[in-house]
Amino acid sequence: MEIGMNFETLLVTTSHSFAYITLNRPAVKNAMNNQMVLDIIAAFEGLKDNREVRAIILSGAEGTFCAGGDLKDMQALQSGATDNFSGTLDKMLRTINEAPQVVIAKVEGAAMGGGFGIVCVSDIAIASTEAKMGLPEVRLGIVPALISPYVIARVGLTRARELMLTGRRFDGLTACDYGIVHETVVPEELEQRLNVILDEIKLCSPHALAACKQLIFAVKDKSTASTVDYRSNLLSQLRQSEDGQEGMKAFLEKRPANWTK
Repeated sequence: MEIGMNFETLLVTTSHSFAYITLNRPAVKNAMNNQMVLDIIAAFEGLKDNREVRAIILSGAEGTFCAGGDLKDMQALQSGATDNFSGTLDKMLRTINEAPQVVIAKVEGAAMGGGFGIVCVSDIAIASTEAKMGLPEVRLGIVPALISPYVIARVGLTRARELMLTGRRFDGLTACDYGIVHETVVPEELEQRLNVILDEIKLCSPHALAACKQLIFAVKDKSTASTVDYRSNLLSQLRQSEDGQEGMKAFLEKRPANWTK
């Protein structure tokens, strides 16, 4: 079954347990204007309660992931226009970061500034060896303010200082070395590698995936003592759930669980 969702700046389809969101402003290398940010929020919110969708794959049209924020939109703010972009961009990053599905960034071409921020809020990121990433904001007279918490969380304070304070660009292999992306492959193998990851996700319970995403944020930055009840109760609930019972039964019977398709 395939379902299309219509947006001005995105191409969105769902097929076989996965949703594909393609940033679609190729004339400006998929730079984000306010409409694109709103569209991304709406697409993720539309998928939020859909447990048939186990993963959301983010990519960019015509070989470029995202060149960052649209500078024409930013420059327009000088004329006194209301700065709605900052608030919506922050909401977009939080929406992607906390999505109940597995969020996979498939990175080709440029992933700069805000596009780099999207990579940093993905659960899994794979990149072409020829991808180009960076935080060029200081070279434009601005700073990566809204994406900074996610960048620091992704690469650590020491590396974030270097990247944010130099604005230098680097390739996909270097991004993998820095822990920004999990894997880097040559361009012609990118789609194949994505499909391998999706095949792995097909083996996972959709309800367990959503619970696991919630678990990550519930225990992050908290003491083990403060979350022990939550963790114990969550495990007990899932063990007794339909998916939990089916998963353990399938393992013991040495067969695929009924959600693998």
